[in-house]
Amino acid sequence: MTERIPDSDNVTLGDRLFAGLQYVLPKHLLSRLIYSVMRTESPALRRLIIANFLRGYDVNMTEAVQSDPFAYRSFNDFFTRALRPDARPIAAGDDVVVSPVDGTLSQCGAIRDGQLLQAKGHDYSLLELLANDTAAAATYRNGSFACIYLAPYNYHRIHMPVAGTARSTVYVPGDLFSVNTATARTVPRLFARNERVICDFDTAFGRAAMILVGALFVGSMATVHCGEINPPPRRRKAPVTIDKGIGHPFAKGEELGRFNMGSTVVMLFQQDRIRWEPALAPQRKVVLGATIAQAIARS
Repeated sequence: MTERIPDSDNVTLGDRLFAGLQYVLPKHLLSRLIYSVMRTESPALRRLIIANFLRGYDVNMTEAVQSDPFAYRSFNDFFTRALRPDARPIAAGDDVVVSPVDGTLSQCGAIRDGQLLQAKGHDYSLLELLANDTAAAATYRNGSFACIYLAPYNYHRIHMPVAGTARSTVYVPGDLFSVNTATARTVPRLFARNERVICDFDTAFGRAAMILVGALFVGSMATVHCGEINPPPRRRKAPVTIDKGIGHPFAKGEELGRFNMGSTVVMLFQQDRIRWEPALAPQRKVVLGATIAQAIARS
């Protein structure tokens, strides 16, 4: 391990050991293996994996379109299951920003001096998060951000927080550290170093970005307008702009994509376009469709 884990009152010995292990694990190889296993349609193996998952996590299957967990063709189909249309009402109002996922808020606030808060004691760079795209970084400089973590038991489809039109999609190769709270406290620049997909939109609130961050065992992310984006047959060393889906319109609350295993979404808005709800705070649970911000009236 060549990188020092930050000192912090919040970092435990367990955090340090978990982070240290991740530095030496063959994370991409493990993720490719999990990718294959999670898609097996072997009835016995599929049932075994799903049954063990249900024993470990409290999953509310009554919300799913298909409520029988063993009726899915594979664990991945079960994991990315669709919810009933009435399970997550979308808050109305053209000036309302809604949560794009079920999850836990890691951080939210203002982007200050080109830096986003990852955890107490360390930040990460907006420019690095946006794959060193200086024009994109200038667009969101001094804007607003929110980071939401999806645990394994959460619903794993991502929806639009506002209505928007797809402007660009960029796949950024990177590492595959876990994105849980312990790792966020210990691994510097976590969200700017992990593999990610940057989806940029034109909205009534100006530009907005949804950044889907990969993680340990998250070997695949997909969007509605671009299809499955990663992993490519051979992982790239440089960001790739995806030409598909430009101009695709999305309604607020419409499905944008999905994680094939748990991960994190980072949302970006331009300066003085939205105001986060006062009750939002780190470690607060958020629910798809619930109000998380209001648009700021512009003269």
